[in-house]
Amino acid sequence: MVKKKKKEVYALGRHISISADKARRVIDQIRGRSYEETLMILELMPYRACYPIFKLVYSAAANASYNMDSNESDLVISKAEVNEGTTAKKLKPRARGRSYAIKRTTCHITIVVKDISLDDEYRQIDSLKKPRWEKKYTTMVYHDVYSSGGVWDKK
Repeated sequence: MVKKKKKEVYALGRHISISADKARRVIDQIRGRSYEETLMILELMPYRACYPIFKLVYSAAANASYNMDSNESDLVISKAEVNEGTTAKKLKPRARGRSYAIKRTTCHITIVVKDISLDDEYRQIDSLKKPRWEKKYTTMVYHDVYSSGGVWDKK
């Protein structure tokens, strides 16, 4: 029986105290990118969710180098997902004996890293999304009022 070598490893962060929607905003930017490009993106993004995601990506790469003896330049973020975690609820006292509920949301983040040197059928994916600047824009040409012999040439 031939044993297959593992191609993917993961890192799991549970009960991270940030909203799942705010974490998804960052995760959508790094999905499908290489490891080094992901680290650069996460260092430069101005969101609070970047730091725990940065630690998870770094941990997943450490898991890959320890478990599979893979090089960091061959790693790609193959899957990244964010799930909602538990919600801590407290009551804040308000006027006239009323109370106001405060919800503290958490999330679970999973980062799966794939080694492309072990995968024979890997196709290079630069990005899952097309860059916005590649859209075809039409150039607007404004008519020159002064040289057209329009209103200003009349005497």
